[in-house]
Amino acid sequence: MGCRLIREISLHNHRSEEYPGEIHLRRLTIDEALIRLDRYLNDAFLAGLPTVRVIHGKGTGALRQAVREELKDHPLVKSFRPAALEQGGDGATIVELANQ
Repeated sequence: MGCRLIREISLHNHRSEEYPGEIHLRRLTIDEALIRLDRYLNDAFLAGLPTVRVIHGKGTGALRQAVREELKDHPLVKSFRPAALEQGGDGATIVELANQ
């Protein structure tokens, strides 16, 4: 995805303890999923979340691969890793967001 915008949001309405620490992308097309992922990462960053979980499901692995490719170059992502078995295993990715 070529365009990445950090939207201004009201932080008093999106404190980290109120903002969900995960996004579900299963059953979306790759294009839909990447658009939602980018918006979610922007909002999570502005809410001050240090890490989030991206649930992409197992399936064929196409969505997982596309998500991880997107995360590689995303300016708000410090690092990412496959989720541990108890966090969703192959069906999820843990993302550490960049410091504010």
